[in-house]
Amino acid sequence: MGAAAQDDARQSGLVERVAVTEAAARLLETLELEHGPLVFHQSGGCCDGSAPMCYPRREFRIGQRDVLLGFVAGTPFFIGALQFEYWQHTHLTVDVVPGRGAGFSVESPTGLRFLIRSRLFTDDEYARQRLEAPLHRGPLTTS
Repeated sequence: MGAAAQDDARQSGLVERVAVTEAAARLLETLELEHGPLVFHQSGGCCDGSAPMCYPRREFRIGQRDVLLGFVAGTPFFIGALQFEYWQHTHLTVDVVPGRGAGFSVESPTGLRFLIRSRLFTDDEYARQRLEAPLHRGPLTTS
């Protein structure tokens, strides 16, 4: 789902689950020039707490249960199934701040690090959510 599909989702009443700040989008653009297409994965695991990890797509395997929340600046953003259970009523925004990211995330050597800013969905967003509609789970396929 690229920008056009995101626009379609917004027009159909679906609630945006993940967004990106301008600063984070600029960093993603720079990192893509160096590493090629990227992917975000939010696991809530041991590496750097709950910071989103950014990897070259060719080097990271998406699990069958991982949930695609959307795209940020053209980059797919997945969240682990267990983490999604906790955060399913939360809007996430990918941002960037000075600091050293986790050693596995591609922004690590830049002196910047990605982080998540979150908020609960508003009552209006929650009412518009189509909770009965399943989100995409598992790797993206190209055909």
